[in-house]
Amino acid sequence: MRDTRESRLLLVLLIAIAFALITVDIRGGEGSPVDGARQAAATVFGPIENGVSAAVDPVGNAIGAVRDSGNRHDRISTLEKENAALKARLGSDDRTNSRVRQLDAMLKHAGAGQYGIKGAEVIAIGAAQGFSWTITIDAGSNDGIRRDMTVLNGEGLVGRVTTVGPSTATVLLANDPDFTVGTRMEKTDELGFATGQGSRPLSVQFLNGKAEVKAGDRLVTFGSSKDKPFVPGVPVGEVVRVDPSGGALTRTVYVKPYVGFTKLDIVGVVVQAPREDPRDTVLPKKPAKAKPKPTPTVTVTVQPNGDLVDGSGKVVGNVNENGDAAGDAAGDQQGDAQQPGNAADDQE
Repeated sequence: MRDTRESRLLLVLLIAIAFALITVDIRGGEGSPVDGARQAAATVFGPIENGVSAAVDPVGNAIGAVRDSGNRHDRISTLEKENAALKARLGSDDRTNSRVRQLDAMLKHAGAGQYGIKGAEVIAIGAAQGFSWTITIDAGSNDGIRRDMTVLNGEGLVGRVTTVGPSTATVLLANDPDFTVGTRMEKTDELGFATGQGSRPLSVQFLNGKAEVKAGDRLVTFGSSKDKPFVPGVPVGEVVRVDPSGGALTRTVYVKPYVGFTKLDIVGVVVQAPREDPRDTVLPKKPAKAKPKPTPTVTVTVQPNGDLVDGSGKVVGNVNENGDAAGDAAGDQQGDAQQPGNAADDQE
């Protein structure tokens, strides 16, 4: 269509009619006079719209998927973070349970020995001033910690306090070569001095060169004057090797300490010594030796028909089935019976 004066007037007329119909439709509401025409148009053009929609929907879905992919990625990231947090929590719970067990064992030791203790956590290993076996704990003078106090845990003797700050303290471990503690052997009361040897067992020299010591014997601390630096009765370790005395005035044995010095976490500083020496009461009870199981014996009798019957009356065989073996056994017995006669003949 060419752009002429008539075409412009027609366009204006159509626009005016459209506005008029819109106005009539709005004012008419549900009873609009053009409602029938609108329904007819929907009937005609509806299928066409559905077809177009069906053709366009995959594209729209793809666009929606691209638009929502960011949300899905964020959700996956959130789930991954929640999963990691859950794993961390489970790990933390395991560590908490381990620490609860350590604290419980330490409190049992303290109760058995009547030690007044101050609990502390190991926050560092080693000292800045050297290469000695030491740990740093999160308790100091503000908590009543003083130099030369005994340190223990749920397993036994950990060491002694050497340096104290307001909120921390340094503990020299019992396996340090500069560490020495007086010991007493369980039951026999043999006295000695234990010295640390790093990762190797403690070296213990007994004052009695003829002391009877064997592997498995257990030692506790003997105690110090005024209970410093050591209180009595703290488990030290178990004898694993005994050197022959060789006539020496002292006897050396090697003791595996109860404490694992490379995995310390919760410890207790003895701030109040027991009123009486607990002696061996803090040592754990030795496991009961398993009784040997008796070997059952089975009695078999031979019936007149040759059946072999056990004590419960069950037939377990028949001598006739093993005739060859029975005959061999009988032959052997007969041969044995004839041997004395043969020997007599030889003597004649």
